[in-house]
Amino acid sequence: MVQLIRGFRDILPGEIEIWQHIEDIAISLFEGFGFKEIRIPIMERTELFARSIGEDTDIVEKEMYTFPDRKGDLLTLRPEATASIVRAYIQHKLYAQDPVQKLYTIGPMFRRERPQKGRYRQFYQINAEVFGIDSALIDAQLIVMLATLLGRLSVDDAMPHINSLGCRECRPRFTELLTAFLADRSERLCTDCQRRSGKNPLRVLDCKVPSCRETLTEAPSIIDTLCPDCQVNFETVCEALDRMKVPYQIDKRLVRGLDYYTRTTFEIQTGKLGAQNAVAGGGRYDGLVKALGGPDLPATGFAVGFDRLAEIVSMQNRIYDSGFILTLKW
Repeated sequence: MVQLIRGFRDILPGEIEIWQHIEDIAISLFEGFGFKEIRIPIMERTELFARSIGEDTDIVEKEMYTFPDRKGDLLTLRPEATASIVRAYIQHKLYAQDPVQKLYTIGPMFRRERPQKGRYRQFYQINAEVFGIDSALIDAQLIVMLATLLGRLSVDDAMPHINSLGCRECRPRFTELLTAFLADRSERLCTDCQRRSGKNPLRVLDCKVPSCRETLTEAPSIIDTLCPDCQVNFETVCEALDRMKVPYQIDKRLVRGLDYYTRTTFEIQTGKLGAQNAVAGGGRYDGLVKALGGPDLPATGFAVGFDRLAEIVSMQNRIYDSGFILTLKW
């Protein structure tokens, strides 16, 4: 009997109803905030992801499903959606219609990671992206949207973690401080972090190896080295969340696994899935549109891990034979 490829799975009746329920809630919320749906291909030219995500990232170096087509062009199954949405925004000149665009998409992504609970090689994401708005208030609005989505799905322990990654003006100073810190403690780092510390030291902050996390306890904080503009930007996000009464934690070690992020970065974490505690994440990526050949326009967005979210919601629901869902804490 031919069976599933390792790391892939079927979503069967009895489970699919929860997925449909989450989609309905998300679509209603996003469209209420003025977002429009976009559908992008699951395959792109490899250079799109190498240029946007970063050639020194684990995703590009180890995890992408990349292969040559019959003409020898390198193609990749999309490992994330943001780069493809930016490519569509540029290629179809959506900025000429209106620089401000709010777009969302729902669909599968592909990474050749080690399969484990809540992590698959074909996984699903809900993405929301905003183009053309420079204000930090839109970053706060995205966090509020995520908090609202999880609240409507009765995920009651979700906590936003926020940080700033600075900009091209202030990040080099922090990179110098972090590189010096890591050099003095190189022998305590895992082999991956020893390699990263020379090529992309911010990536070390994202390591999940216990010994590395312990070593990084006293690492410098980028918030302490922000330039005045980035400091005001970060304070604006925090003040907006305070006004909206959205609780959050400032997390100095929070970085994202993609090179295009600048300034605001955030994750929504929950304790319901053990070590795999991040259910959503995102941030600002002001330079990406220009880097991929478009105009110099700001952008920000997030992705929700659909598989993990569905697992959390399924813990809080009973599925009846009739196919209806009764939410216990609605």
